[in-house]
Amino acid sequence: MNLINQDRNMLLNDAVLINLLKQAYSAEKAAAFAYQGHAGSVKDKEEKRAIKQIETDEWNHRAEVLKLMNLYQVPVSKWYELKYYIIGKNISASCYIIGWFMPFYFAGNLESGNVCEYVRMKRLFNALNITAHDEVLYEMSLKEKEHEVYFYQAIKDSKWLPFFEKTFKWGSYKRKNDIDLEQGFLIEDTNKYCPGFGEKV
Repeated sequence: MNLINQDRNMLLNDAVLINLLKQAYSAEKAAAFAYQGHAGSVKDKEEKRAIKQIETDEWNHRAEVLKLMNLYQVPVSKWYELKYYIIGKNISASCYIIGWFMPFYFAGNLESGNVCEYVRMKRLFNALNITAHDEVLYEMSLKEKEHEVYFYQAIKDSKWLPFFEKTFKWGSYKRKNDIDLEQGFLIEDTNKYCPGFGEKV
């Protein structure tokens, strides 16, 4: 029996991982909703195209997380679905009234943390001797990092960045993950990143 078939016969014996899956599934919907408003609020066609692609990435991530949840019979959380629906729709609407900088800044801040969610998810699966999902979890963490880099590049020269970085702990010098794509981010090294991230889920 191969590893994937073995996984199909297992239920996850990790309450933290189960909750992380539920939360990630619903949070991806909130992010997608937020990017709908963000894309609608910008005038630059290239920015609009890039943000719409990021929205598509978030819907794809939600679908991938749902596959994992179905595989291990993890139910969707109605509470998280409602909570993140409201959050996503409110953020989407706010993009039209808070100016250009803040949607880019807070999107980058959010994506910075999302990177570690998938790294941690992979580490928790591996702790259960489950490695069948390594590639998809790595790819999602990599994509979230690419999103973070995109948003940072858009605002890196803004006069507002130092103030927001000091206040909200993300920017030129502060990040919510320790991954540097220029230094390389390989699947075999994934579990060494994001030490201590999200210990309280």
